Amino acid sequence: MDMIMKEKLVQKKTAVRSEEGAQFDFGGFGVHWKIEGADTGKRFSIVHHPIAPHALAAPLHCHHHEDEYSYVLEGTLGALLGDEVVTAEPGTWVLKPRGQWHTFWNAGDTPCLIIEVISPAGFENYFREVAAAWGDKDRFAEINKKYSLDMDFESVPRLCERFGLTFPKL
Repeated sequence: MDMIMKEKLVQKKTAVRSEEGAQFDFGGFGVHWKIEGADTGKRFSIVHHPIAPHALAAPLHCHHHEDEYSYVLEGTLGALLGDEVVTAEPGTWVLKPRGQWHTFWNAGDTPCLIIEVISPAGFENYFREVAAAWGDKDRFAEINKKYSLDMDFESVPRLCERFGLTFPKL
């Protein structure tokens, strides 16, 4: 069987409607699961992230195994990529390669919506585990370790002050 046939056998979905997929709101930062790793041979997954105005999505963090690619659908995305600050309007891609410290937020006064492509797949399950443990800081730290994600919780006050953002209490 050639490679194209094998890839077609892995694909389970042929269309994902806008309302489909589970959703969770972390208090200004949401996750809407769209395409699972099981549907792509674990090559990538896709989630949508709705972000409330002036909300920080996450503390400064660094992935050891995943690359993330964010496409802005609505609003204005701000991102700190290493030392570089980026502002992205609709139609813009923001690349967050593994090994780079980064964070992102809604830099505008209206809701921001991004498509997040995660490669390879698997990290979409991180959000499920964090949602199930929401409010338990110790469990959150264990989940970060499991997914080889370094996270600087101490960065939150500095980021919020520097960029005029809010972040929910864990």
